[in-house]
Amino acid sequence: MTGMNEILLALQNASVQYGGVRALENVTTQIDEGEIVALMGPNGAGKSTALKALFGIVPMTEGRVLWHGKKIIPVPYEMSARGITFVPQGRQVFKSLTVYENLELGGYSLPNRRDLKNNIESVLQFFPGLKPKLGVKAGVLSGGQQQMLTIGRGLVADPKVLLLDEPSLGLSPKIVQEVFEKVREINLSRKIAVVIVEHSVKSVLSIAHRAYLMSHGKVIASRNAGEFEGSGELEQAFLASGTMRR
Repeated sequence: MTGMNEILLALQNASVQYGGVRALENVTTQIDEGEIVALMGPNGAGKSTALKALFGIVPMTEGRVLWHGKKIIPVPYEMSARGITFVPQGRQVFKSLTVYENLELGGYSLPNRRDLKNNIESVLQFFPGLKPKLGVKAGVLSGGQQQMLTIGRGLVADPKVLLLDEPSLGLSPKIVQEVFEKVREINLSRKIAVVIVEHSVKSVLSIAHRAYLMSHGKVIASRNAGEFEGSGELEQAFLASGTMRR
């Protein structure tokens, strides 16, 4: 898809240090309009750090973030206002609030209530399983329902880019498949660009257009998602760390 559409969001030559540890080293990634991009790699590869650097959650020691080709200083609330939504790992719902109240919080940046109500209705079309649960406290939902709610809450602001950090974490294979099908559906029908950090390689390659393979804080390969299957690079990267997950 690169070259056909505008580059929305890019990380250029980014380095991040935690104490004395270099978590990212000279990493460059980009996400084009309407595209699904996967950041893959074993634990400790720097995938989540790259996503957080893009959104402004972790400071970079070097590098820059570009939005529509212009350099910006990423600050989370400003990124949200630009139309970039970050969905953290671990199904972080507000457990004591109802499902509907959780969804309302996703639209805090919207200027009027009518947009909020319409956007929540739109989100519930993607996640009809949440409809009967609107008055239920989010803490009693199943793991899969909580993940759907977390993604749904991120969609209420009607973003241009969705950043998903390990959406499959702790979910059964069947639920993982459902989550990824929803992500594909959201991308196709709403033309929302998606960046997914993912450890579960097979699931993410089934929906991604392009993928970056990371290891030890660096991008070691970047190409169309389908070209990774059978290339041997994935196995090498994961076997080197002892954490291959299909």
